[in-house]
Amino acid sequence: ILESLNLVRQLKLLRPELVIVLGGPEVSFEHEQQEIVTLADYLITGWGDISFAELVAALDRGERPDKVLKGKQPPLEAIALPYAEFSDQDLAQRTLYVEASRGCPFKCEFCLSSLDKTAWPFPLESFLDSLERLYQRGARVFKFVDRTFNLKVDTSVAILEFFLRKIDLELAIGNAPAFLHFELIPDHLPERLKTLIEKFPAGTLQFEIGIQSLNPDIQKLISRRQNNEQAQENLRWLRQQSNAHLHVDLIAGLPGEDLESFGRGFNALVALAPHEIQFGILKRLRGTPIIRHTERFDLRFNPAPPYTILSNSTLDFVTLQRMNRFAKYWDMIANSGHFPNSLPVLLGDHAFDRFMQFSDWLYQSSKTSHGLALERLFQQLQAYLLARDGAAAAQSVVMDHARHADRARALRLPQSKAKGNTPTRQQRHLPSSV
Repeated sequence: ILESLNLVRQLKLLRPELVIVLGGPEVSFEHEQQEIVTLADYLITGWGDISFAELVAALDRGERPDKVLKGKQPPLEAIALPYAEFSDQDLAQRTLYVEASRGCPFKCEFCLSSLDKTAWPFPLESFLDSLERLYQRGARVFKFVDRTFNLKVDTSVAILEFFLRKIDLELAIGNAPAFLHFELIPDHLPERLKTLIEKFPAGTLQFEIGIQSLNPDIQKLISRRQNNEQAQENLRWLRQQSNAHLHVDLIAGLPGEDLESFGRGFNALVALAPHEIQFGILKRLRGTPIIRHTERFDLRFNPAPPYTILSNSTLDFVTLQRMNRFAKYWDMIANSGHFPNSLPVLLGDHAFDRFMQFSDWLYQSSKTSHGLALERLFQQLQAYLLARDGAAAAQSVVMDHARHADRARALRLPQSKAKGNTPTRQQRHLPSSV
């Protein structure tokens, strides 16, 4: 929003006759308070698929519509799917974002999707036809932006079967298979989906799974419906019975959740051994209902983007800064896949407390949570484990460093190739034999 505001300011100075139209979630809510909306000529809130075209047509006719226009929601079957607009360069160099559905039926108050009434699917046949055309043009990495990919099982099954046929064919002729990313509802994994998921080989499937909190009282407070026992059982099954890469999300700073409660949820997830735990800090997205808890829980958000929470009634500013650093270091060390031998040694049986202690030490030692080179991380972790646990523990870092060097050397060999279409980070979590 800051870059866009500066752009609009300059355009209006240089070309005051230029008609500027805004849209998107950042300006669709609380727009009366925003300078960028004051400077622009028109704002379309919400859906823009047909409303933008209608506005342009009206301006061509010399009409002057209202400045703020509520976007019209068309039936999805009336929308021309845009995938033919991807260029050959896009297909070769970019991750392709696709959507089999829009919207979300859940009401989690920290998320803009809580304002949706339900989830709307695109017509399945035309969507699969578009995937087929993309695939024939060479697309091999697909990221589905659906909030609830596994909400409607018939659709999920059809899409997974489509890609499984492609993957089987590519493997049969010695080609690299596709890589797919889906966002799953954690407590909904019927047998039909499990049967298909089991068939995907390693390096082809990633699931992003939003847990956010495992405290039932906090879930109720923020209107999040989730069967925690079933969600954890599904995560356990996915980790043990499938080859899928699991990226699980938690949010720190939710109203009412203190450090002890968050730590318990974090430890429960670590015990389930997902490949990555994305430890996020609560943000106040414009328009989200989370703001209703401001007074009761003394929610204080940074007024500058991305509006991260600074303190609340259960976590003071200093504690949230420690958690911010924890999140960054966890991403560098645990999520990166570079430390498979030393991470269990570091965490022991008390993952949250042990990593928080390391995080505090690393910040005191390095004075930064940004720009730490991998080689320095190896050195710092080795020094920490040596001082805390002795030479045998520190040897685990030596093993990880040698593993990293071996993999880097293999990728430099002319006959070697990265593992197909699997992104580099996910490759590091694959068994060495894959």
